[in-house]
Amino acid sequence: MKTKTLQGTKKIKPQDVKTIVDTFKEGGLVVFPTETVYGLGADGTNPKALKKIFKAKGRPGDNPLILHIARRDQLQGIVAEVSKEAEALMDAFWPGPLTLIFKRKATIPDEVTAGLDTVAVRMPSHKVAHEILDAVNRPIAAPSANISGRPSTTTYKRVYEDLNGLVDIIVDGGQADVGIESTVVDTTVTPPMVLRPGKITVEELDDVVPGMTIDETIISKDDGKVPKSPGQKYKHYAPRAEAYCFVGNVNNVIAHINKAIAEHGSEKIAVLATDETMDSYQGAYFLKSMGSRDHLETIAQNLFEYLRECDDEAVDIIFVEGFEMRGLGVSIMNRLLKACGGRVKFGL
Repeated sequence: MKTKTLQGTKKIKPQDVKTIVDTFKEGGLVVFPTETVYGLGADGTNPKALKKIFKAKGRPGDNPLILHIARRDQLQGIVAEVSKEAEALMDAFWPGPLTLIFKRKATIPDEVTAGLDTVAVRMPSHKVAHEILDAVNRPIAAPSANISGRPSTTTYKRVYEDLNGLVDIIVDGGQADVGIESTVVDTTVTPPMVLRPGKITVEELDDVVPGMTIDETIISKDDGKVPKSPGQKYKHYAPRAEAYCFVGNVNNVIAHINKAIAEHGSEKIAVLATDETMDSYQGAYFLKSMGSRDHLETIAQNLFEYLRECDDEAVDIIFVEGFEMRGLGVSIMNRLLKACGGRVKFGL
């Protein structure tokens, strides 16, 4: 398959929107930018097109997809009911990086829901994504645009590396603003439950719907159940090299990473540090700051890209600094736990 690239950094040409809409309606695959990460899109009402997503990504069939919409009235053809809590969350955070899980309508293909009786839906705030979704006027299923298990793609370059020749179109939208996938909330339970943390924090959600609960697997090993949300599988977002994360007092983290560097001195070592600690490490083959500990938004935006840069450098092992489990730190640590395959040392 020859993949076509279209430009959509801030705006997208009307003729290109038409090409994308036609491709969706013909059952093709289109990668498009969102504010979180790039999405690999297919017509969410077309089972044959949906199967192409799983084939292109190498994605397990029991991993549900998220439907992306442009308008709330589109929910009528997707969900069976909308709770008052869901209405409140949509009022507060849509459009934006929040996915809500509803009871599905029977017309939604099982390929979207992994056979569950629920469906995940979100409304992106990215202008180009919204324009495309509004023009196609049907739900578009779109998991992250990467090979399954690898770090999600936040730039056109990484999408091209993973999916060139496997999709019909890639829309180049520059770098994603958020850098990690959307927060996922199950509104079919009372009180609603956070299944995947993201840019919108538990604290922000709780301000709108008090009493919000959190799925215990967010920062623990997956128990083997069929996931209700993408990203609940244990190994996810993983670089090629084994990665290890260290969490606790910053001085203790530095000491443990330096000790680990010394113990693996014959290997090509990468250290993902922070602005505050960059000068504390010696002996790393590849040393990168993810950003300041005072600005976790920057760290979230950079995380997946820097894990991929470690792959570019063909390092043997990666040591990553961890973060406090509150606010956006929960979301970052959720991604690091999975990227490291559980190799996280807490309480330093």
